[in-house]
Amino acid sequence: MTRQLEDTASPASPGGASPIGSGALAGIDRRSAIDAVRLRIGMAISLGLLKPGERLPDQEDVALGLSVSPITARRALASLADQGVVVRRRGRAGGTFVAEEPPRDVLAELTASPAESQAVNRLVDRRLLFECAVTHYAAVNATAEQLDELERLTRDMAESTDWSAYHQADEQFHQLVGTASCLGTAVGVYHETLAELYAYFIPYPIELLHKSNCDHVELVAALRAGDGDTAVEISRKHVDILHRTMFMGLADGGSGSTPT
Repeated sequence: MTRQLEDTASPASPGGASPIGSGALAGIDRRSAIDAVRLRIGMAISLGLLKPGERLPDQEDVALGLSVSPITARRALASLADQGVVVRRRGRAGGTFVAEEPPRDVLAELTASPAESQAVNRLVDRRLLFECAVTHYAAVNATAEQLDELERLTRDMAESTDWSAYHQADEQFHQLVGTASCLGTAVGVYHETLAELYAYFIPYPIELLHKSNCDHVELVAALRAGDGDTAVEISRKHVDILHRTMFMGLADGGSGSTPT
């Protein structure tokens, strides 16, 4: 999610442990993995990022796209279906769809608390520091094979037809930038921070994600040229904008202010 998302995205109308429920971040509300998935899908619907009648990816892809276990995704979708937020249809044209008129009272309950929003803003800042460091060293150390793979992943994102497929390629892309930096054990810490932040991402319209992919394309070009300064600036903007394009910014009207 990048500056292109900030330009376009704005509120429309009202198995394993997830960091949202782990209590790993100071001040964050404890929330089960299932409730965390419910919140992320519910907020995407409330914000107009998922439209009434829109088909969700298959259950397994929902799990991969939200970085949770299949059983967590299944139970969360079942709960949302029981409450009328999504509907399930059988047959060849079946699947899970956003309800035409999701209950407003249910959606109102699926909202991040100020403590959660504040904690995610801190995570964004932590990733920002890491991203600038790994990008700088990737410009120096990335191999031709790694650059070719990064370019392939940008093509995969460009060809993705839903947010789940895009997210999976996006995660691989940023993990590989970290690996290409050759920063030793610090790469593992960067990957951990990346995974923690991905656990908060909410579904976005694929057309917005395709625009976001322009940053990835520009980043690979800068890395190929060995232009560390340009590469770092691209990465800095790419991550910094998360303050305004993740749910804590969108729910606040896109202002990017941190709840106090």
